[in-house]
Amino acid sequence: MNQEPDLEAFCTFFNNLDKTYTNNLYEVYTEDVVFTDPLHRIEGRDALERYFHGLYENVTECRFQFHDRVHQGTEACVTWTMRLVHPRLSRGRPVSVDGCSRLSFPAEDPRRVCRHRDFFDVGAMLYEHLPILGPTVRLLKRRLGE
Repeated sequence: MNQEPDLEAFCTFFNNLDKTYTNNLYEVYTEDVVFTDPLHRIEGRDALERYFHGLYENVTECRFQFHDRVHQGTEACVTWTMRLVHPRLSRGRPVSVDGCSRLSFPAEDPRRVCRHRDFFDVGAMLYEHLPILGPTVRLLKRRLGE
């Protein structure tokens, strides 16, 4: 496991991120960052700040446990488990989901991320924990042998 300072700063930042901390994205992201997750593609730090602010608006808790870190040149990958508490998911109980972030750091500013792509199971994070949709998604997963 390579503990690069810029990668560690990124991980630390995400464990401080909440609706009051989103205006600090400049610490870890370039102005022209491209952020992609299974549900969105966001271009630009200002747009990402708005996205994160809305995302965290009703979140009670969001913490990451970071696992493997791989950093080679300007590319990095970090695996993680996110623990999320939101009043509309799982009746406000904690939801855990595993994922991975692929990060790119520009050569001219290797302390900040210019590309961030998250990979995770949206069903495990979201759909399975919604009051009406959840039971249907869990049933489908069982039938498909997951």
